[in-house]
Amino acid sequence: MNLARKTMNAPALAAVYEHAWRPSLFWLASGRTTETDRRDAVTSLRLDGNQRVLDIACGPGNFTRYLSNHLNDDGYAIGVDYSTPMLARAVVDNAGPRVGYLRGDARTLPFADGTFDAVCCFGALYLIPDPIAATREMIRVLAPGGRLAISTSFHTDNMFGHTAKAVASLSGLRLFDRDTFPKLFAEEGLVDINQRVHRFLQYVDATRPA
Repeated sequence: MNLARKTMNAPALAAVYEHAWRPSLFWLASGRTTETDRRDAVTSLRLDGNQRVLDIACGPGNFTRYLSNHLNDDGYAIGVDYSTPMLARAVVDNAGPRVGYLRGDARTLPFADGTFDAVCCFGALYLIPDPIAATREMIRVLAPGGRLAISTSFHTDNMFGHTAKAVASLSGLRLFDRDTFPKLFAEEGLVDINQRVHRFLQYVDATRPA
């Protein structure tokens, strides 16, 4: 396990992750607040009530709980994470009537094809050992007509970007180029692909055809 993943599995980090660590790093990386990210997530996933939502690498569950607050009737949100300390914090801090948590590996999700109406992964693909396999799994469990949204790292195609990519890799972090995820989404048959770049982060969303 590399340094980045060891850090994310530390109980001490789970206690402060959503209150200090994530907001600070995301502001530096993107110039955006956590609240803006959450509102954009609801918009990108087109949540309107009666949907089944899967949040990959949910950490302590703040995004998962927020998404669940925009659901009703039979709608629910499931957060999946590999870190036991993060999930323990999620259960304590972010339980709710329409939210649940499960320990699992994003590369081999324990769900049938087309289970979820919306699937997301915010700020974690750069930590997952095989992010392409994890992304394909997200697409596999996405129902026809469903929405997929991710936020992940970004590097420019110049000397600065390639240097940043090399430095980040020393700790186990991956920086992705502009084409990786839009191209993958298109190859997997997704449509309505939209990409936005904010500093060192990229946001990509798409639809699985009905």
